[in-house]
Amino acid sequence: MKVLYFHQHFVTPKGPGAVRSYMMARHLVEHGHSVTMVCGSAKGATTGLDGPFTRGMRQGMVDGIRVIELDLAYSNSDGFAKRSWTFIRFALRSILLALREPCDLVFATSTPLTAALPGIAARWLRGKPFVFEVRDLWPELPRAMGVIRNPVVLGAMGVLEYAGYRSASALVGLSPGIVEGIARRGTPPGRIHMVPNGCDLDIFAAETEPWRPEGVASGDLMCVFAGTHGIANGLDSVLDAAAVLQGRGRADIKLVLVGDGKLKPALVRRAAQERLDNVVFLAPVNKARLAGLLAGTDIGLQVLADVPAFYYGTSPNKFFDYLAAGLPVLTNYPGWVADLVQQHDCGWGVPARNPEAFADALEEAARHRERLPVMGANARTLARTQFSRRVLAARWTAAVLGVAAPHAQATTESPESR
Repeated sequence: MKVLYFHQHFVTPKGPGAVRSYMMARHLVEHGHSVTMVCGSAKGATTGLDGPFTRGMRQGMVDGIRVIELDLAYSNSDGFAKRSWTFIRFALRSILLALREPCDLVFATSTPLTAALPGIAARWLRGKPFVFEVRDLWPELPRAMGVIRNPVVLGAMGVLEYAGYRSASALVGLSPGIVEGIARRGTPPGRIHMVPNGCDLDIFAAETEPWRPEGVASGDLMCVFAGTHGIANGLDSVLDAAAVLQGRGRADIKLVLVGDGKLKPALVRRAAQERLDNVVFLAPVNKARLAGLLAGTDIGLQVLADVPAFYYGTSPNKFFDYLAAGLPVLTNYPGWVADLVQQHDCGWGVPARNPEAFADALEEAARHRERLPVMGANARTLARTQFSRRVLAARWTAAVLGVAAPHAQATTESPESR
């Protein structure tokens, strides 16, 4: 089967970033299917292609996946207008590809919401089955965060959301809240499949050389956040806890922030101004390098801004990386991730907007280091039993390819095909 896959932010494990689409595409290829991945360019990321762009695109084979990369650079540091224009341009060019590339099935994954447009076009103009993967609920999430307030823009996004759900033969949601949000828009439950982000045990559970950055001693309790430094991530909460710890004289607890994003310069400035010597900033690293860092880490920090829409409406990649690496996890917001941490005794949940409780949990971890390996083992068990990428990829593949089989049969049995 030929799958035409649209993901604007596609990356491979050789660079930083989430690799769900790479892993899912590889699973399809390993089972004999053909995948064409259409993506954009991302700052600091790698699509696996490095040749010149011709007429605004370049293409080639990457680990068995045919990749078409559009020369549309994107960065989380871009302003709202620039990012929106990049999203629109990617969607428009993707529509043209959706209308001409040979395929049996079109798959599109958000964000942004405009990723649905090529799938909608292929569904109604070519009659191709379309599967839409929803990683965040739009416009609900930007409305809740207050980053988009224009009622016209929100209204247009609501129409596009409904059109994407209505056009899709099946939908994949990454968390319980996302699945519920899709259902609230009138989508029959039988068309919705929950397939959360997964644990890449092949990467993070493999033997690797642990390392620590400069400024973190071997005896320090090292706590790592590895991800985007943006509005949604609420990383000021980490600096708030760092300030409390510093005031308590706990120089032996280090908070390491790995990644990039729009708010990173401001976070770096604040740490310098407040002389937070217990905070270490690192540039983004690829998956292999991150695996080594997490192997030398004591605690993974799963941090988000205190937005109720996040509680059950996100499926954070970093959380699953921590589980795969066998790390205890500290999360600072309630919801399904915090529930997992509590139920499986693999970390701590602390109240949102409470730096003292955040600091208290880290001090408790420093006092009872003998508990960390036990919690880490529980995290690894959770990774293997419920969130193994291979198991989830098989579930994802069944959901995706299941919508194409009836279509293929109908085409074969139609009078025109005889």
